[in-house]
Amino acid sequence: MLKYLASFICLIAVVITPAHGKTFKIATIAPDGTRWMTELKSGADEIKNLTEGRVKFRFYPGGVMGNDKSVLRKVRIGQLHGGAITGGGLQNIDPDSQVYSLPLAFRSHEEVDYVRKHMDQKIIDGLHENGFVSFGLSEGGFAYLMSGLPLGSITELKKQKVWAPDDDKIGRAAFKAIGVSPIPLPLTDVLTGLQTGLIDTVAASPMGAIALQWHTKVKYLNQTPLVYLYGTMIVDRKAFEKISQDDQQIVRRVMSGVFEKLDNINREDNQKAYAALEQQGIKFVTTTAESETQWTSAVEEASKNLVNTGVISDNITRTLYKHLEDFRLKSH
Repeated sequence: MLKYLASFICLIAVVITPAHGKTFKIATIAPDGTRWMTELKSGADEIKNLTEGRVKFRFYPGGVMGNDKSVLRKVRIGQLHGGAITGGGLQNIDPDSQVYSLPLAFRSHEEVDYVRKHMDQKIIDGLHENGFVSFGLSEGGFAYLMSGLPLGSITELKKQKVWAPDDDKIGRAAFKAIGVSPIPLPLTDVLTGLQTGLIDTVAASPMGAIALQWHTKVKYLNQTPLVYLYGTMIVDRKAFEKISQDDQQIVRRVMSGVFEKLDNINREDNQKAYAALEQQGIKFVTTTAESETQWTSAVEEASKNLVNTGVISDNITRTLYKHLEDFRLKSH
């Protein structure tokens, strides 16, 4: 009887002992108070309630943990569990995850929507295979060239001091393909660079240009979509898999919903910001047909070199352009 009683007590102890909780520490460059942070915090609150406090998220907004490279380093040493990372920053996890960042690849939001419907999961799976969990991609919008002078041709662009993110191999290759040597700077130094004259030309989404106050230092926007911007929140896979399967499902369901909502919000906000830039006196210009053809051709050669040097794989690049070709054929 004593044996059975002891076994019964042990069983009860196992049943009533609460599962170990987990607080995920997540860094992001998004300032506190933005819609991005509001939605992330709302999702975190829902997860906390649904898991009865077992799973929590603590956010470090405003870039206090550094750029994408710094955040990933801190994840690897256990100081953080994840972060909101841009498409270019994902190259340090899975090079193929930056495929949407290929310059001049997309011409419209319709093309973006078609390609993403076929390829988002492939990117998410690639991140998973490389040790990170993603809950979906969020649009950052098209980046356009903005400058103090109208940049309607490659000849004019060559005269400018063009900024490129310090870890953006694809962007630098695209500029160098047309004879432009970009000036690499971290995101946090761009406004100072514009104020001091270190740089005079940037590529940014309308929403980003306004949020970071870059629009106050430019007068013209070239309407050719230079590159598609996007990001995602990643969590260290080992840390994520330490919570129960049920809690994993809750986090996936809630955060996937958050990123689907952010995807739509960001597109709406960029459209409003695009109109706001025009209302604030920024003049919109177009690239000459000759220059656009030259740059497109040069970027194709640059893309081949990126594949040959292992910056991105031939397979993912071909897949992207195959989907674009399919869409364009259906549209005509």
